[in-house]
Amino acid sequence: MNQPAAPALFRWLFGRPLPKTAAASERLASMQALPILASDALSSVAYATEAALGVLVLAGSQALRLSLPITLAILVLIAIVVASYRQTIEAYPQGGGSYVVARENLGTGPSLLAAAALLVDYTLTAAVSLMAGTQALSSLWPALLPYEVPLALLLLLLVGWANLRGLREAGQVFTIPI
Repeated sequence: MNQPAAPALFRWLFGRPLPKTAAASERLASMQALPILASDALSSVAYATEAALGVLVLAGSQALRLSLPITLAILVLIAIVVASYRQTIEAYPQGGGSYVVARENLGTGPSLLAAAALLVDYTLTAAVSLMAGTQALSSLWPALLPYEVPLALLLLLLVGWANLRGLREAGQVFTIPI
């Protein structure tokens, strides 16, 4: 008897499902892991500062004097995040993200809040990063200017597809520019 088309399509698009026991073997080389694991922190540092300065420029030249205090606040925030990551890595050497740490230390409610915050953060990071990328492309090739939003959405589909394929496949896709 023939299999339904939907599972075959999903298998073709997303690959064969991995058993949980195979997750440990899904390791990436540093050159593949860096574009995936560092993109969130890099985009936050790069785009948040640019966005803050953009707002200050729009507010007028007098508002630009606030750029140093804002920069100092961003540096303090980065130091807090680094200290927090170091503590988490020390306490959870086997791995533990915000959800796991919050669930084990604070309970289910805070862990679900942490998970929801991560989803919002990843969505905003993807949106900001992909839009910045398409704006950079359209500044290089002005003919792309009217297609910035469709291009960003196409890139979002590619990033989403690569992530649904798995960590190793996403690493391979994201290292293409390297």
